[in-house]
Amino acid sequence: MLLELAIGDAYGAGFEFVDRPTIELYNNLNGYIKHPYHDIKPGCYTDDTQMSLAIAEAIISQEPWTPELLATKFVVAFHRDSRVGYASKLYNFLLEVQDGKEFLARIRGASDRSGAAMRAGPIGIFPTIEKVIENATIQAAITHNTPDGINAARAAALMSHYFIYQLGLKKDLGKFLENHVFGEWSIPWQGKVSVKGLDCVRAAITAVMRNDSMSKLLQDCIAFSGDVDTVATIALAAGSCSCEIAQNIPENLVQGLENLSYGRDYIIELDRQLMNLIV
Repeated sequence: MLLELAIGDAYGAGFEFVDRPTIELYNNLNGYIKHPYHDIKPGCYTDDTQMSLAIAEAIISQEPWTPELLATKFVVAFHRDSRVGYASKLYNFLLEVQDGKEFLARIRGASDRSGAAMRAGPIGIFPTIEKVIENATIQAAITHNTPDGINAARAAALMSHYFIYQLGLKKDLGKFLENHVFGEWSIPWQGKVSVKGLDCVRAAITAVMRNDSMSKLLQDCIAFSGDVDTVATIALAAGSCSCEIAQNIPENLVQGLENLSYGRDYIIELDRQLMNLIV
């Protein structure tokens, strides 16, 4: 799961809010591309992956699932490997805070954007729907304590849970989510994706439901245009757990993913530890 979402994030980072001609020209999976404006090197992941890794590390630690634990993991992940890709206000905030307590004391967590949803995929590993919803809510409320921010995170976490525990067919994913989280999850998304959490998750659900391979899923996420790195992060986290989706991400994207201290090899090992927790 973690490797696939990182690839989706890194691939999507080159296409975030670019024009459609650029998408049509380069969205061919031949490699990572440099965004025309952002200072992110091709093959490098963004905050979507870094915060997902922090969530995964919190799960693997098996410590009590508290806001302080999660905030601490966010701060540690950032300071050990600070990188561009975060929203400017959050980036500057993370530069200033030193630990989870300070993070919680100073954060203004009333956003309805996609930050809580983009990092929620690993939470699907928990063994029950109730526990997934509970833990997704706790982590979302730290930074996105709004109805839309929380519901987007709940739905994103349940997407991977649905496939990990084989709760139904891919075509029924939207209906499953509507039974557990408020939202119009089964209505197909069309057009450009905004930075809102609900929009990113709806686009990811649409892409997962209508694609049968990871390669096509990744390209479909990018084809929406807009906040496509987040859409791809959410969709590939879920799609990687589906037995109905061929796991055929091109090897050039796997090998092209960054591989410094917290890159590909680290992610693969963390992924192994995370998936070993499936009950």
